[in-house]
Amino acid sequence: MKQKDCTPVSSPRQDNYVGRFAPSPSGPLHFGSLVAAVASYCDARAHNGRWLVRMEDIDQPRCMPGADRIIINTLKRFGFIFDEPVLYQSYAERQRAYTRALERLQSQNRLFYCTCTRKQIKPFPLYPGTCRQQRQPPNGEYAIRIQVPHEVFGLKDRIQGPYQQNLATDCGDFIVFRKNGYFAYQLAVVVDDAEQGVTDIVRGIDILDSTPRQLFLQRQLGLTTPRYAHIPVVVDANGHKLSKQTFAKDISREDPHTLIRFALSALGQQTPPRHTSLSALWQWAIDHWDIQRIRGAVVKQDALNASSPL
Repeated sequence: MKQKDCTPVSSPRQDNYVGRFAPSPSGPLHFGSLVAAVASYCDARAHNGRWLVRMEDIDQPRCMPGADRIIINTLKRFGFIFDEPVLYQSYAERQRAYTRALERLQSQNRLFYCTCTRKQIKPFPLYPGTCRQQRQPPNGEYAIRIQVPHEVFGLKDRIQGPYQQNLATDCGDFIVFRKNGYFAYQLAVVVDDAEQGVTDIVRGIDILDSTPRQLFLQRQLGLTTPRYAHIPVVVDANGHKLSKQTFAKDISREDPHTLIRFALSALGQQTPPRHTSLSALWQWAIDHWDIQRIRGAVVKQDALNASSPL
């Protein structure tokens, strides 16, 4: 597996917990992403586990040149320690892995070729099954969808509790290969999590509704299902999730001590005392980490600290 970036590794682990942080390099790291990284990192280290970084750059048209390097450097400056080199989804080696997964799904006679436009699908709450009988590649552009069963897929989230969907009535047939020639996130994420041996996923609640689709793909591909914990998302004063699309502020030049404290506060953790070093701050945060203190679906950024520069 070809990977980039030689990052210092930390000391040997004591068990088989493997966590990961998987940002999209569509722009620099912002505070909302930092909160997710802090949650994932503290949970992994509190379990004496390994922590990986994966650059989810499979959607190349949305990637900003150089954003991956900015994100990696920001994480390092904030004191995060990676236990493996960063894995990039866009490498040719990953495409082969995704292709093998697609071929396995094809052998189950669940895939079909969809030529529907967004305009054609927009009037319907779910994909209406228009192209479901189209089992051979048509002329022109097409996406590949997977036909879902009339079946409930659910999980007991470590933070949010029980969550489930009937894929046929709540989700509908979804895309696993896009018209622009790129594999879809839902397929790539389950293949990469399995290949990297990820046992625990701590990420934003905005992805919770994707999880039943991932559980379904894991079953179809014979992959192990990780444990999931979905943290609240950070929103601005207007209630919009902090994101690159809403022009959330780049934190690469901000003070790590201050923002890590803000992130821990957003996650309901005890406020750590002032420390003279990042390593001491991280050790305190890990020693006092309690995922059961995290509550809800949304954290208002302006409630953390009225004088926050973010």
